[in-house]
Amino acid sequence: MANDNWPWWPLLPLYPYGQRKTLCRELIPGQIWALEQLQGVFYVAVPIRMFVVKIEGGLLLYGAVATTSACVELIRQLELQHGAVCTIVHPTSSGLEHKVGVPSLARSFPGAQVWVTPGQWSFPIALPLPWLGFPSQRVKQLFVDGTPHPEQLDWFGLGPVPLGPGPFFEACCLHQASGALLITDGLIAVSDRRPALLDNNPKPLLFHARENGEEPLLDTPEKRLKGWRRLVLFACYLRPAAVSQVFRLFPFRWQESWQQDFEQLSKGGALQVAPILEELVFPRHRSLMADWLLRCSELPIKWVLPAHFDAPVAVNSTTFTNLYKSWCADSTDSSVLNASNREFLRSFNRKLEKLKLVPLA
Repeated sequence: MANDNWPWWPLLPLYPYGQRKTLCRELIPGQIWALEQLQGVFYVAVPIRMFVVKIEGGLLLYGAVATTSACVELIRQLELQHGAVCTIVHPTSSGLEHKVGVPSLARSFPGAQVWVTPGQWSFPIALPLPWLGFPSQRVKQLFVDGTPHPEQLDWFGLGPVPLGPGPFFEACCLHQASGALLITDGLIAVSDRRPALLDNNPKPLLFHARENGEEPLLDTPEKRLKGWRRLVLFACYLRPAAVSQVFRLFPFRWQESWQQDFEQLSKGGALQVAPILEELVFPRHRSLMADWLLRCSELPIKWVLPAHFDAPVAVNSTTFTNLYKSWCADSTDSSVLNASNREFLRSFNRKLEKLKLVPLA
């Protein structure tokens, strides 16, 4: 459909490329909504979401997605009920999948103030934000120029973590009225609850459910579940240990252990630090994540809303305390239990260190 067309996809050529269907879900009744799309590489398609938050005087948008005309129309419908978009927040310095949507989102809502995290960077050429399409007259830096709506929203950062091209930094937001914590990449929860967008377009699920490339794309509930679980393993580990063959005679060959690997990863849908972040961003700065988890344990958080995988995730007073203890324990954390699945990420990290693109751990 023309309404789902995303002409800027060549800037970050991810699946489904120029067609980005958007689904609106109400996460916290009357207070927070998610506009969800799919993105991925070679049918490893996972949800990416922008949050729409009701505040006094209008709406705040947190974490841009592809700003198609259909996406803008969904926001317009929320504006009719809850007031105009007055604030746009780009909450990450390294999340290109969100950054690429900010300029068109800002043009669609010219009355909104735009906030970005410090340490914004571009690769391979470092360019100032106006050259990337950000409206220079409306851009403020979080924590440097203050924070938006501090009487309703508590803001705090995860990072910065120095990387090669630029830092990793996230601006997290606690919505006081609902107790919902908005985050980008720092935490995830994975389970059998796959995004509705994949049920509307199940081809990625059916692709990964096959045992070889000659097997037809048969569509059954069992195939969809099987494909989703395998897709999650790819998304979280890049090269799961149970995949014994990639891009030879057939697309993928899976060992029987893949189902156990999914169970170890999902932990029944429990909140966790994303494996990619743990292995590629925080090996050198584990104390930063520990401090962040400890701070979260001291806040009245009832829900966690990540930009990827499950949302909302219900939490209680001990959720972050247990995460903190697990993160600080050298012998019992998930990185030890899933060492074989993390080996590709760890070898990639060693290559980055060797090339001096990241500091040594």
